[in-house]
Amino acid sequence: MVVLSQIYTRTGDDGSTSLGDMSRTHKTDPRLVAYADVDEANSAIGVAVTCGDLPADVVATLTRVQNDLFDVGADLCTPLAPTYDHPPLRVHAAWIEELEQACDRFGEPLAVLRSFVLPGGTPGSAYLHVARTVTRRAERATWAAIEAYGTADEAGVNPLTARYLNRLSDLLFVLGRYANHDRGGDVLWVPGGGREAIPQ
Repeated sequence: MVVLSQIYTRTGDDGSTSLGDMSRTHKTDPRLVAYADVDEANSAIGVAVTCGDLPADVVATLTRVQNDLFDVGADLCTPLAPTYDHPPLRVHAAWIEELEQACDRFGEPLAVLRSFVLPGGTPGSAYLHVARTVTRRAERATWAAIEAYGTADEAGVNPLTARYLNRLSDLLFVLGRYANHDRGGDVLWVPGGGREAIPQ
């Protein structure tokens, strides 16, 4: 269990922090950037859940995702190793399959898209699109950590973390559309902003 009896520790005042295996690294480490972005994505989802007036089935799905994202962060902060004294949390392929199933379930009633979607419509949809873009950034940061450390069992990064974030961003896009489904539908991109054509 996690015990947080005192929030400030002063151990990071030199610009370093502890990873999950208790090794120290700089706070600019690509691995740390990745799980910090995951934390931000989780917070953005929390805003959507709290302020978005979302349907109960969406809230239930996102609450599960928020718990998963803590596990994703725990995975990213613990370098891969051949053996462990205490096996760490790791993302599994089944989690990614669950996200794909949720994409299919929430996407089933939606109309086929014939243009790109603008973030907006309802507050819940707008918040979900913010969460989607933050999740995309977390995915890019995770790939940067993978490029820096590889995926070997010696200090590497679990590549399933990046794949999970990729599917999550897809799900957040679908949920952003679903949040508008019975409330006016998608807000669609109009090329040129609907302006009159400028004479050449």
